[in-house]
Amino acid sequence: MLLPEPIQNLITALSRLPGVGPKTASRLTFYLLHAPDEVANDLAAALVNLKSGTTYCQTCFNITAAGRTECEICANDSRDRRMICVVEEPLDVLALERTGGYTGRYHVLHGALSPIEGIGPENLRIRELIERVRAGGVEEIILATNPSMEGDYTASYLRQQLQPMGVHLTRLARGLPVGGDLEYADQNTLLRALSGRQEMS
Repeated sequence: MLLPEPIQNLITALSRLPGVGPKTASRLTFYLLHAPDEVANDLAAALVNLKSGTTYCQTCFNITAAGRTECEICANDSRDRRMICVVEEPLDVLALERTGGYTGRYHVLHGALSPIEGIGPENLRIRELIERVRAGGVEEIILATNPSMEGDYTASYLRQQLQPMGVHLTRLARGLPVGGDLEYADQNTLLRALSGRQEMS
């Protein structure tokens, strides 16, 4: 069935989004086609504003509102300036903030080192992190990169760069999820849980 060009264009555009295949893109397109005009107009306005209404924090490189130089976390004087949690993406900041258990600052790398994909230190916000530590006042760096080959490689590289500066380096603990059964855990998860075991108090 041949579709009118505007419909096909939207299906193609939506299909480029992660996790959206051609079927889902088609369903969304036809939903928008039949939805009240304000639904499509609100979506269009939100998409335009997504780019024009946001920018990066000049301190931690998290996403913030356009016109601001610092995000809300960096601008908050009650946050502990001595502690920086290094994450790969802005979504990681949201995940950690939802826990309510971290009161320090962040640094968003915008990716992880991956020689295979041609992503080196110059492609990430590593130089800016080193400058923040050199400026003084930072006592602990929490390396919260993802538990993947790229995340581990990035954490190892950052450790090499930051260790000579005398800052305390820590890595997020890894192991078994709460409520999980041992029989369903993979080998790497079990190995990390064993090596990271703690005293019972």
